[in-house]
Amino acid sequence: MSNLENTNAEDKIRLAFKERDWSEIKSADSWVIFKVMSEFVEGFEKLAKIGPCVSIFGSARTPRDHHHYKMAEDIAAKLVRHGYGVITGGGPGIMEAGNKGAHSEGGKSVGLNIVLPFEQFDNIYIDRDKLMTFDYFFVRKVMFIKYSQGFVVLPGGFGTMDEFFEALTLIQTNKIGKFPIVLVGKDYWSGLVDWIRKTLLSHHYINEVDLELFSVVEDATEAVKVIDDFYNKYLLSPNF
Repeated sequence: MSNLENTNAEDKIRLAFKERDWSEIKSADSWVIFKVMSEFVEGFEKLAKIGPCVSIFGSARTPRDHHHYKMAEDIAAKLVRHGYGVITGGGPGIMEAGNKGAHSEGGKSVGLNIVLPFEQFDNIYIDRDKLMTFDYFFVRKVMFIKYSQGFVVLPGGFGTMDEFFEALTLIQTNKIGKFPIVLVGKDYWSGLVDWIRKTLLSHHYINEVDLELFSVVEDATEAVKVIDDFYNKYLLSPNF
């Protein structure tokens, strides 16, 4: 971390302990409220009629020649051919691959971008009328959850884990419908799944039935099949 980054990090910590008077609180936080509201309004307006979509999560750091990138591209293309649009975080890596696959098949390609000090920039495969850029992670996460009918999770880091467990928690607590969650790449996810089984389940922090809230698959065909099979149970197609 550079000296400038260290200074900025320290400033944020110190600011959290700073006492502020009411005029400071009102002026600063009022602006935040209106900024948050504007992000929600833009998201709701742009996505309200988006139609059935599947969110694809995964690392922004995945290079274009990596097999995970190719798999994400293939999954997105197959989803479009099966009638779904694709939503990603709008950046590089797996996100770019998802948008690229959707774009290649002429499907809806949505990008929910986020302002970050590194890594994040919007990719060229997003439909320009379906690109949004957020300052606040929590607003962006609402858009993923509210407008997705399924979640496909490829290998990634902290952000990917956050998105996976966010969807999982909301489904477990019945805050959203029991939409399918698909983890792609058995080798990558096996350690996490084993830990969930051996630690969370054995300590009774989750129930056995919670393990049925997600699936683990190996390839693009299996991933899309999980989504299709889920909606076939309800006699629903992407035209619902």
